[in-house]
Amino acid sequence: MSRAEGMQGEALVARYLRERGYRLAAHGYREIDLIAWDGDVLCFVEVKTRTNLDMALPREYVTPQKQNKLRKTARMYLAEKRLDCPARFDVAEVYAEHGFNEARIEYLENAFQ
Repeated sequence: MSRAEGMQGEALVARYLRERGYRLAAHGYREIDLIAWDGDVLCFVEVKTRTNLDMALPREYVTPQKQNKLRKTARMYLAEKRLDCPARFDVAEVYAEHGFNEARIEYLENAFQ
């Protein structure tokens, strides 16, 4: 998958979140694709886009190593913004095997701790 396809997937997820009442706080903050408010909960969203489903599920690419990086970066963001709020890590899977106009999104809240 190309970086352009990844960015298309992130844009689709950003729209998906806004349509559901989330407020976007950041896009592309270091290791984190999207950061958004779901009410008073700050969500750190990892977007995984796939145009070919011959391999593993997109969520399977959020490995323990990647989770550790995301946790570290989330702590940095919270400290930088001086936030003390509930937070969670979500994973958005974008399935675009038939093109981005027909893409579907599977959104996993609290995908890991």
